[in-house]
Amino acid sequence: TGDGGRMLKGLIAVTAVRPTAPVAGSGDTVPPTAPGNLRVTAVSDMSVTLAWSASTDNVGVTGYRIRRFAGVDASPVGSAAANVTTFTVMGLAASMSYTFDVQALDAAGSVSAPSSQVTTTTSVGGSSAVDVALNRPTSASSYTQSYAPGNAVDGNVNTYWESANSAFPQWLQVDLGSAIGVLRVVLTLPPAAAWATRSQTVSVQGSADGVSFGQLLGSAAYTFDPSSGNTAALVLPAGTTTRHLRLVFTANTGWPAGQVAEFRVFGAA
Repeated sequence: TGDGGRMLKGLIAVTAVRPTAPVAGSGDTVPPTAPGNLRVTAVSDMSVTLAWSASTDNVGVTGYRIRRFAGVDASPVGSAAANVTTFTVMGLAASMSYTFDVQALDAAGSVSAPSSQVTTTTSVGGSSAVDVALNRPTSASSYTQSYAPGNAVDGNVNTYWESANSAFPQWLQVDLGSAIGVLRVVLTLPPAAAWATRSQTVSVQGSADGVSFGQLLGSAAYTFDPSSGNTAALVLPAGTTTRHLRLVFTANTGWPAGQVAEFRVFGAA
């Protein structure tokens, strides 16, 4: 089971013969100890860095799972190797409170009890850390079921916009209210591990009137990985000013549609 899991994650080569010999007797039935002394070592407007004391196991710890809480529910936001006891959670919002814990894993698939929880608040960070798209009017080329464009600016990473399937290109846009300087766009997908790593091909357009759009950033593929926050940052050219900001999607390796949980826009400092 442990070897199979590592093969699926790409950590070891896929082979017909298991590289790890089975444990004699009843096997590894003892879970690792809980990670200790979970603490915050750095905070910014969009990230939190965590550190903890290593766990122990009768056979060996194979890695760590980092979880973020929404109320009483915890969702994985990343993982760390067995010899790593620090992790930076990316794609967070400024001036928001977040709670985390960490679990240890072993080769038998056993999971430790969670560490103690730690809660921290991201920094304000100045005007460049203010999401100017939050709760602003949105529109889209299409959406499916209840995955409407407004979900992308509601401040909740667990709700999302999804376009019609198998009908690229698709677009999602936000009205910032007035023409402002825009520095970067941060796109996020739900943090749950069920959202497997994928690449979306996106370009960025801008408009003063919401009718005539010009290209601001050329088409490129951006990777979304749950182990690093499921977030991609799009840096716009210096001096970019626009009111209506449009994302144009032409491909998605994980699902044949455009998908965005949070469409965050940050102005120049």
